[in-house]
Amino acid sequence: MTFSQRLTRSVRDKGNAVLVGLDPRYESLPDAVKTGSVAESFERFCTEIIDIVAPLVPAVKPQAAFFEQYGPAAMSALERIIRYARSKGLLVIFDGKRNDIGSTAEAYAAGILGKDSAWGADALTVSPYLGSDSIDPFVKVCVERAAGIFVLVKTSNPGGGMLQDLQCGTQPLYRHVAEYVERLAQQTDGSVGAVVGATWSQQLTELRSVMPTAWFLVPGYGSQGGTAKDVQGAFRSDGLGAIVNNSRGIIFAHQKSPQSRWQDAVEAAAKAMIEELPLRL
Repeated sequence: MTFSQRLTRSVRDKGNAVLVGLDPRYESLPDAVKTGSVAESFERFCTEIIDIVAPLVPAVKPQAAFFEQYGPAAMSALERIIRYARSKGLLVIFDGKRNDIGSTAEAYAAGILGKDSAWGADALTVSPYLGSDSIDPFVKVCVERAAGIFVLVKTSNPGGGMLQDLQCGTQPLYRHVAEYVERLAQQTDGSVGAVVGATWSQQLTELRSVMPTAWFLVPGYGSQGGTAKDVQGAFRSDGLGAIVNNSRGIIFAHQKSPQSRWQDAVEAAAKAMIEELPLRL
């Protein structure tokens, strides 16, 4: 099965399109998991999150930067977290926004993508701004290993428009990137997808018409201001085609419910998001 087919199956099986971001910040962790080193605390926290959400959602998205900042021990913890999530039946999207040219791109793709790679991730976020020869190695590995990539098209951050909205000919740059992503999606049975932020609801709807084949990874929901109404334009007419990420709003839900067990707060937040985003199949 291709990555797109596996993602479709997982979304259908779980009955929702919720993606839980694993963005551990040490200062925000529950006190109960702050035992031992930072790396040990991160691993304990993330594996407990996985235990909670694995029966509920189709995928998780660990953000590499939060592990990288603490060095090799935390990166080793990330590798074990990815393997643990996969063992629980979750798809894993490695959020590293990688890219480079030639053999360097080949190394990133080979090391991160596919269950038998060093990192064992199902998919990876990728930047497009080095051009097609920097994307081709990732696409090749996606096809060979039934993996996926999500290419940055219209990101959720306020400053993204500095480059993405630049007028190039008759349309903004993000439209040119979107058209390129759609061509790749058609060539790979949907295994090349797009990152399009929930904070740009009008462009989200616009880009769905430009990219009818591609899966969307939609950040910006919850803490960044995106709502259930904002993300509706990301979905295709068949009710599929998008996964909507929520990181802080789920994994740090205990901060809003200090009287609850932190695990119960996480479960309640995940279920609340699922109810807010009913899958319309």
